[in-house]
Amino acid sequence: MQNKIDAAGLQDRIKLDSAGTIAYHAGDRADSRMRSTAKRRGYNLTSISRCLTQEDLGTFDYIVTMDDSNYDDTASLIERHGQTGELVKFTDFCRHHTVCEVPDPYYGGDDGFERVLDILEDGCDGLLDKVRELH
Repeated sequence: MQNKIDAAGLQDRIKLDSAGTIAYHAGDRADSRMRSTAKRRGYNLTSISRCLTQEDLGTFDYIVTMDDSNYDDTASLIERHGQTGELVKFTDFCRHHTVCEVPDPYYGGDDGFERVLDILEDGCDGLLDKVRELH
């Protein structure tokens, strides 16, 4: 998404961050297979995993989740703490892939990482268009 924001010249107007709903991988880089697959497409994944915080709920216009479990966990956090941003499912922004969730490629082969990137590129295009419409 950051690559698409940068390519659109919107890096000064759009703040992007990534967080999970559990702390299991907090402090870790992305899976080496995902980093490798992404690099072949021109993406450099440098982020370090962190857990979604109460502060995030009041900072961002959109809280975007990748799967139903993350959506439910985030909705519970919102119920407890409130939010100012809108909770949305990432796959709702996909135009070419009909999926309900972004699959976890961890236990599959390399083609799973390619598929996830296909879905992410599709959804990022749709999300960026949505943000452009509103701003």
